Amino acid sequence: MTTAQDARFRVADPSLADEGRLLIEWAESRMPVLMSLREKYRESRPLAGQRIAGCLHVTKETAVLVRTLAAAGAEVAWSGCNPLSTNDAVAAALAEDGVRIFAWYGQSVEEFYWSIDRTLDFQPTLTLDDGADLIFRVHSEHPQLAEGITGGSEETTTGVHRLRAMAGDGKLLYPVVAVNDAETKWDFDNVYGTGQSSLDGILRATSILLAGKNFVTAGFGHCGRGCALRARGAGANTIVTEVKPTAALKATLEGHRVMTMDEAAAVGDVFITATGMKDVIVRRHFERMKDGAVVCNTGHYDCEINIEDLEDLAVSRRTIRKDCEEYRLADGRRIYLLARGRLINLAAAEGHPSEVMDMSFANQFQAMMLLAREGRNLEPGVHELPEELDQEIAGIKLASMGIRIDELTPEQIAYATDYSQGT
Repeated sequence: MTTAQDARFRVADPSLADEGRLLIEWAESRMPVLMSLREKYRESRPLAGQRIAGCLHVTKETAVLVRTLAAAGAEVAWSGCNPLSTNDAVAAALAEDGVRIFAWYGQSVEEFYWSIDRTLDFQPTLTLDDGADLIFRVHSEHPQLAEGITGGSEETTTGVHRLRAMAGDGKLLYPVVAVNDAETKWDFDNVYGTGQSSLDGILRATSILLAGKNFVTAGFGHCGRGCALRARGAGANTIVTEVKPTAALKATLEGHRVMTMDEAAAVGDVFITATGMKDVIVRRHFERMKDGAVVCNTGHYDCEINIEDLEDLAVSRRTIRKDCEEYRLADGRRIYLLARGRLINLAAAEGHPSEVMDMSFANQFQAMMLLAREGRNLEPGVHELPEELDQEIAGIKLASMGIRIDELTPEQIAYATDYSQGT
């Protein structure tokens, strides 16, 4: 792919900047929490002197975060955290804003890591991650930079799991805030954002009718729950596969059919993986699928669907429409793989709606503020955002929606901690 670059950026097409700017302005109009934080810290600039390297999907919502970090005084360098999740118009607009950005849609694996390395060239003091590829790149290829990094943040479930494993082995060199574990992130972005945006991606790639279809969701964590919830709302017959008994029981009690993937493979019309685990759908599943089955993934990495197995079974392959490839098997059955097994909501659509990313990115902003203030006093490891920040973000969001809630009286607060009172 032809891209345009200078020492400060590499993007697909700088002429797309005007289009990208309009997209960013639309997102800003839908992200009142982040915009209120921008206004609050515009004058005091508490992030002045900080150099933030970010590795996160380059969407219009991400651009609002980048602009807010810059308004608070930070220097920012950015790369995408997935080869197929960059909006080229948004990347062009950020480049025109003067952001060091190295991102374009359709990167090779080599270009993906080259881009991350360019964000590390200016020796960041903070890292901001989605999937932990930036953090791992520091540790594996540029460990000399870790001493100058006060701390980092991590956006997604998969990344937090990897970082906790790393910390458990004593290999994590600086503190990382688990933004994903903030309630205003995982219980909103993961459920409502993933559910809506994943179905959006499926529909853009296929234009199928979901009503009446057997919709199989692999995994009933927060992301899988959101997908199953929204598919049922669209009239689909929802099926869930799981490996965790409590998750399977929750899915059952919420009205979904639960079965093994071996069983679901024979009856499903649409399959979506949301597990964070490799080889969720493999050869034996493809061998049992109906003619016309649609298969996609909404997990962070493209390992959940074993594409090599599908390619080995296929006698032909062709692109039917954008983000939709047809694999024809020897017996004539056709299986449709969406977005090459990458995140369907970003590779084939625009990612989560601005309204829900407003809270997630407010958490990222607060994490950068916390680390700038206190990072040097934190031990290497995975840390939580304080509960009061979570509640502050939720309160701002409610106020922006015109919703008021009750407050505890002093007597109620005293009662809540009074263990002497009984019946």
